[in-house]
Amino acid sequence: MEARGSGGNVRAVVQRVSQAKVDVAGQTVGAIGHGLCVLLSVGQGDGEADLRYIVEKIAGLRIFADNDGKMNWDVTQVGGAVLLISQFTLHGDVRRGKRPGFTAAMAPDAARLWVDRCAEALRALPIAVAQGIFGADMQVALTNDGPVTILLDSQKTF
Repeated sequence: MEARGSGGNVRAVVQRVSQAKVDVAGQTVGAIGHGLCVLLSVGQGDGEADLRYIVEKIAGLRIFADNDGKMNWDVTQVGGAVLLISQFTLHGDVRRGKRPGFTAAMAPDAARLWVDRCAEALRALPIAVAQGIFGADMQVALTNDGPVTILLDSQKTF
C-alpha cells in the first residue's frame, strides 16, 4: 500500500445516526435519515492516499446491524446516507495548555477543496451525501443510533 500523506493526517468522527441535520443561520442546509454523520478535519500535508483511505473507511465501516443483529453491514448495504461536515477543530492541540492550537489543520482554501473532493468520492460509490457549509457557524443536530461512534485517522494515530 502506498504511503499516506507526508506528515499530515485526516481525522474523522463517524457516528451512526437515525437522523442528522445541519443548520446555518436558522436554515437547514443538509439533512439525512438513517446513515452516518461524519465530522471531518483535514491536516497539513494530506494527499491522495489520505483521501482514498478516509473515503474507503467511511464507506466500508461495518457498523450497521445485519439480519442477525450483528454489526456486519456498511452504509451502502443498508441504503444509508452520509452527512459530511467540515470540523477543523478535530486538529486542535491542547498538549501545551488549555487553549487549542490549530496549526496542524490545513489552510481553509485548500481544506474546502479537499472536503468537497471527499464528498464527491463518496457520491461516486454511490452514497447519498449531504453537507454543511464550509467555514460557516453551523448547528448540528443528530440522533446517535446505538450509540455508535468511531474515530478515524489516516495516519492511524488512534
